[in-house]
Amino acid sequence: MEGKPLVTSKQRTEVVRGVPTQVVCTAFSTHILVVVTQFGKMGTLVAVEPSKVASDVSKPVLTTKVLLGQDEPLIHVFAKHLGAFVSQEAGNKAVLLAVAMRDRSLEGLTAVRQAVQACQVW
Repeated sequence: MEGKPLVTSKQRTEVVRGVPTQVVCTAFSTHILVVVTQFGKMGTLVAVEPSKVASDVSKPVLTTKVLLGQDEPLIHVFAKHLGAFVSQEAGNKAVLLAVAMRDRSLEGLTAVRQAVQACQVW
């Protein structure tokens, strides 16, 4: 019985502002796992959960929660930006984002977003 695989995954390596960056995207039934690393390890794990707002159901509000690693404001900004993009593209699924980045600049974030988009599994 042939069917769609239970877990779909893609990976890609891009050079982001001179630093090799690995991106792995894995789609599960209810979550999307995105790993972005410049160190070869998972780093900080952040849960990005969409929740509906009563006043405007079409736009989910994203909440971020650091599950493992450093809980810094910049990690939440990074997670909301990437998580919002992935969640909306995947039909408002929850996103688990693992981030280990040297470069956390806006330009780096934009380049990482393009790499994640090229690694799309949803």
